[in-house]
Amino acid sequence: WIRDIHNIRHKVTDEKIRQRLNEEFIQSFATNVANLVGKNLTPTDNVIEAETEELRITVIHESVASTGTCICIRKTPPVQRITPKKALEEHYCEEKLLHLLANCVKAKLNMVFCGEPGVGKTECAKFLTAFIPPEQKVITVEDTKEVHYREINPEKDCVELKVNEYFSYNDAMTEVLRMTPNRVMLSEARSTEVKQLVECWTTGITGFTTLHTDDVRKIPDRILNMMPSRQDAERLENDVYVGMDVGVLLETRSSGEEGKQERYISQIGFFSREDGKNRCVLAVQGGQLIEQQESEFLPEDIKRKMDKAGITDVFYCEQLQKMLEEEGMVYEKNVDD
Repeated sequence: WIRDIHNIRHKVTDEKIRQRLNEEFIQSFATNVANLVGKNLTPTDNVIEAETEELRITVIHESVASTGTCICIRKTPPVQRITPKKALEEHYCEEKLLHLLANCVKAKLNMVFCGEPGVGKTECAKFLTAFIPPEQKVITVEDTKEVHYREINPEKDCVELKVNEYFSYNDAMTEVLRMTPNRVMLSEARSTEVKQLVECWTTGITGFTTLHTDDVRKIPDRILNMMPSRQDAERLENDVYVGMDVGVLLETRSSGEEGKQERYISQIGFFSREDGKNRCVLAVQGGQLIEQQESEFLPEDIKRKMDKAGITDVFYCEQLQKMLEEEGMVYEKNVDD
C-alpha cells in the first residue's frame, strides 16, 4: 500500500510489481537494512529503525507481526511543501489565519502543533520557520531528520541535534539549555523530555514542538501526563500555561474529489494564566475564526508580546504579504476600507 501526499492510500495492483514484492524480496530487504545499521533482525531484536537523508524505514520481525514481516517507509525530503499561495489555493487556512500565525512566530510565541499521525504537523512547523529571523539561533532536536531546518533555511543560524541510543531526548534537552539558543524545535514531544521543554519555555527560550492529540484544549493534559512523575506534573502545571502560548490542530477533510483528503488548520487556541487561573481561549474552530477582534481572544500577556514585537495588527504581517505578492497573490489588509 502507498499513501500519497494527498493522504490517499492506494493498493499496488500492477502484477509485475506485486510479483517482485514477494517473500524472498521482503526477507532480503529486511536483512540488508539490518546489516546496514549493524543489527540482526531476530525474535529478540524484533524492530529495526534506519534512515537516509530522505527516508525513514521501520522493519518489524514476523515473530511479533503475525501477518508477516512488516516494512514501513516514510519519505521526509528537505523541501517546503507548504507555501502561502498553496495554503490559500488548497484551503489550508484563511488569509487572516496565515497572517496571525506568522505574527505568532514574529512575537516569539511558543507553539505546539497537534493532530493525528499523517496530518502534517511537522510540515506546518517547517512552513512557519520562514518567519524566524536569520540571526536567531535555532536548535532542532530529532531522532530522525524531518525538519531539515538548515536545508530549507540555508542562510539561518541552526544547530541540529540527533538523538540515539547513546544520546537521549532528555540528554539533548538538557544540553539545549546550556547552548544559549533563541529557539528550540523539538520534533515530537513523546515522553519525559517534556519536563526540560517546559523549563526551556519558562526560561525565555521559545520554539515549536508537535504531539498527538485531537483538540488543542487537551494539549496541557497530554504534556502533564508525559511528565516523569505525578509530583512533576502537579508542580509544573501552571508553568505549562505560562510557557505555552499557542496550540494549532491539524486535521484532514474531504476535498470534494473522490477519495482525496486535504489537510487544513482546524483549531488555533491561546493559553495563559491570568488572575491565578489557567485558561485556553479558542480563536479558530473548524477552520473558521470564532472571534473577529483580537481583543476577544488574545490573552493580555500575549498582547504584550505582540506589542513588544511591534505588531499593531495581528491579522497583517508585512513579510507574509511580500511572500504572497511574490507568488502573485494579492492580500487585502482591510476589506471594509
